[in-house]
Amino acid sequence: MNSSHRRWVSAWASLGPRFLPFADAASADLPLSRLLRLSLFQVSFGMAVVMLVGTLNRVMIVELKVPSALVALMVALPLLAAPFRALIGFRSDRHRSELGWRRVPYIWMGTMLQFGGFAIMPFALLVLAGAGQSAQAPAWVGQLGAAIAFLLVGIGMHTTQTVGLALATDLAPPQTQPKVVGLMYVMQLVGMMLSALLFGDLLTDYSPGRLIRVIQAAAIMTLVLNVIALWKQEARSRKRQPGTAEDESFSAAWQRFCAGPHTLRRLLGVGLGTMAFSMQDVLLEPYGGEVLHLSVSHTTYLTATLALGGLIGFGTASRVLGRGGDPYRMASWGAWVGLPAFAAVIASAPLNSVPIFVLGTFLIGLGGGLFAHGTLTASMQQAPKEQVGLAMGAWGAVQATAAGLAMALGGVMREVLNGPLGAQGAYTSVYGLELLLLILTLLAMAPLVRNRAPA
Repeated sequence: MNSSHRRWVSAWASLGPRFLPFADAASADLPLSRLLRLSLFQVSFGMAVVMLVGTLNRVMIVELKVPSALVALMVALPLLAAPFRALIGFRSDRHRSELGWRRVPYIWMGTMLQFGGFAIMPFALLVLAGAGQSAQAPAWVGQLGAAIAFLLVGIGMHTTQTVGLALATDLAPPQTQPKVVGLMYVMQLVGMMLSALLFGDLLTDYSPGRLIRVIQAAAIMTLVLNVIALWKQEARSRKRQPGTAEDESFSAAWQRFCAGPHTLRRLLGVGLGTMAFSMQDVLLEPYGGEVLHLSVSHTTYLTATLALGGLIGFGTASRVLGRGGDPYRMASWGAWVGLPAFAAVIASAPLNSVPIFVLGTFLIGLGGGLFAHGTLTASMQQAPKEQVGLAMGAWGAVQATAAGLAMALGGVMREVLNGPLGAQGAYTSVYGLELLLLILTLLAMAPLVRNRAPA
C-alpha cells in the first residue's frame, strides 16, 4: 500500500462513526481499511450504472438520434442476467476449484465480461447511430454489436456485485454483516456520484472521439478497481477443491426460502417499489435535455444529484434501523417521499423551472435510498442464518429485474406517446405511472407495516 493510499484510508477512518454511518461495520478481523478496499468493486458497479443509464442513454437519444424505445431496450438488456443473481450467489457458495477459492473466480469472470463489454461499446454505438464512415454498415450490425456490448456489461455487473456482496458477508462477523452490506451499497452511490461528476466534466465539449475515450477509460478503471478490491481478500481452503461433497441443491434451498414468513409479499413490494423508482432512470437526463433544454454536462450532473439523495437516504435509514426501527416502515417512508418527488418533476416542465426539477430528482434518490435499505434489511432479518446470501440474491434479483422492466417500459411509453402527446406529454405520462406504482407499493407494504413479522 503506497503512502497516498494510506493517507486516503486514514482520512476516512478518522471521520469516525459519527460522520460515517457504517464505520462501525469494521471489526478486528476486518479492519476499515480492508473493508473500504473491498468496497471498490461497488464503486466500479456504480460507475457502470452511471455510464449505462445516465450518460449513454442521454447521448444515444439526444446526440446520436437513436430512437428512445431502442435505447431503453439496450439499457434494459443487462437486466437479463438479473433473475439469475440468486443462482449465481448460490453457486459461488458451493464452487469447487483447485485453487481453493469459491468467490474470486466468479468476481474475476464478471470483471472481464464487464471490461470486454465496455471495450467494444463505443464503436458499436457509432455504427448503431450511422456516424461517419459507419453509415455504410447495415443497421443490424450496429444493433447486434451494441446489444452484445450492453449484455456483456450487464452479466459482468450482476455477477461481480452478487458474489462481491457474498464475499463481504463471508469476511464480516455475523453481528456486523448487515452494516457491511449497507456500507457496500453506500459505496455504490459514492461511485455513482463521483463518476457522474467526472463524466459530466469530461463530456462538457461532446464529440464522438471524446465519448470513445471516456468509455474506454471506464473499462480500464473497472479492471483496476476490481483487482485492487480482490487482492488477498479470500482465503484458500482445501475443502473447496473438486471432489468434495455437495450439500443442499438450489431448488431445495429456494423452496425453503420461499416458505419463510411474508417472503412473497415482501418480494412483491420490492418489485413494485423498484419499478416506481426506476422507470425514470432511462428518461431523466433526456427529459432535462429535450424539455428543459439542459446540456449533456448539466444532465449528467443530475445523476450525481440522484445519487446524493440516495446516499442521504441510506445514511438516514442506517441510523434509524440501527436503533431498532421497523424496516418495513422505513421502506414505506421511502415510497411516501417518492410521491412529492415525481410530482415536482412533472411540475417542472409547465413551470419551466430547473430548480424544481433538481429538487424532484434529489427527492427521488432520497426516497429510493430509504426504500432500498428498508427492504434489504427486512430481507436479511427474515432469512435463516444459513440463507443470508440467498436472501440477498433474491432481493437483488427482484430489484434488478423490476428495474430493467421499468426502464424498458418507460422508454417504449415515451416513444409511443411522443407522437400524439408531444415530448412533454409523453414524459408526464411515464411519471404519472410511477406515481400509481408508488401507491400500489404502499398498499402491498401496508400489512407488513401493521403486522411486523418476528425476526
